[in-house]
Amino acid sequence: MSFKRYDVLAIALVVLLVGMLSGCGNGSTAQKVRIGEVTRSVFYAPEYVALEKGFFKEEGLEVELQTTAGGDKTMTALLSGAIDVALVGAETSIYVYQQGAEDPVINFAQLTQTDGTFLVARKQAGDFDWNELKGSTFLGQRKGGMPQMAGEFTLKKHGIDPQGDLELIQNIEFANIAAAFASGTGQYVQLFEPQASIFEREGKGHVIASFGTESGRLPYTVFMTKQSYIAKHGDTVQKFTNAIHKAQIWVRDHSPEETAKTIAPYFKDTDEDILVSSVKRYLEQGSYAESPVLHESAWNNLLDVMDSAGELKSRVELDQVADNSFGEKALQSAE
Repeated sequence: MSFKRYDVLAIALVVLLVGMLSGCGNGSTAQKVRIGEVTRSVFYAPEYVALEKGFFKEEGLEVELQTTAGGDKTMTALLSGAIDVALVGAETSIYVYQQGAEDPVINFAQLTQTDGTFLVARKQAGDFDWNELKGSTFLGQRKGGMPQMAGEFTLKKHGIDPQGDLELIQNIEFANIAAAFASGTGQYVQLFEPQASIFEREGKGHVIASFGTESGRLPYTVFMTKQSYIAKHGDTVQKFTNAIHKAQIWVRDHSPEETAKTIAPYFKDTDEDILVSSVKRYLEQGSYAESPVLHESAWNNLLDVMDSAGELKSRVELDQVADNSFGEKALQSAE
């Protein structure tokens, strides 16, 4: 079989066009964004939904997720440039600001709006009274972190002095708290889901109260990045926020069962019924933010919580460490 010169040219042109089109479709031009999440938790369900449902890809982003255990490690990774975006408690941005950082950390999209921990007791309680904690051994969270501060804020609200009315243990690493309680340390413990539900099923503990309900609305977990990153990659930050808002709406409009099934790949060692009960608990108490915008009233509540814990040098205004323009544009684009 022989080809004429124009046949060869035509074939070459087709090959070139196919190559160009495949290059456009394989995500080669996608902007890469590295996220560092403070922990792996059902509390962050919308983040995993955004990944699984392709909302980041729809915005032209290639997202790489890693778990940088602990607030200190997550912030260190962000400040050093090891990650581009951090998912961590909003209080960390205030700590950086209080230290006089030249390149402050800016909150741009809220993911959760309440505390995500539950009070778990060894024994099933009837009509629980917070005064029952007095004189007990309480296994809390890390000093200066949002779980511990919100926990202490709640105890004080119920007339309990965390330092004087009970034995407060807070020197155990976050990853080891559940294991410490299971091995016999403490009469009460402060736990996130799905660990709280797992303990209930195994008979190791019982959820008797919610710190999320008790401590009120807070910009509890927020996506944040350095001011310099926003200056260089503002369009990327906007696309990222758009994807997160799509996921927030998706979680709002779907059942706990559907959300649990979607996020299951991120919790391979957790049974689906546990994921369902965990998601349901967070939905019922309004923990998942439906908007990426940080609100002034919730921010002021955060400052009150930090001040009560002795961790606030001076009150920091929301607009000093937050940029709501991305969240507001995401809301407009979703209308």
